[in-house]
Amino acid sequence: MLGDTHVDRAMAGTTAFTADFQDLITRYAWGEIWTRPGLDRRSRSMITLTALVAGGHWDELAMHVRAAVRNGLTADEIKEVLLQTAIYCSVPSANRAFKIAQEALNEEDLA
Repeated sequence: MLGDTHVDRAMAGTTAFTADFQDLITRYAWGEIWTRPGLDRRSRSMITLTALVAGGHWDELAMHVRAAVRNGLTADEIKEVLLQTAIYCSVPSANRAFKIAQEALNEEDLA
């Protein structure tokens, strides 16, 4: 979902200190949550984008914009998610999110 480059970089950057945390993320986030049958990946991506904007987790947003594209969201659908966050998470947060998403979509040649 995040792409081979991201996974390879994460695995290469794992140290004895961070190995348990990497294992936790891999097993629970990607293994337990993202593979549950109750929601499809597109829906989970929309929820994740919203949660990241709401929490101000800007370092994770670009990665999840790219993942949303891999999960089938179009640039227009990502735009709609971010417009929704302007109302419920704040206009300044959505402004920042649009900037980050635009850069990520440019990298994917989707902007």
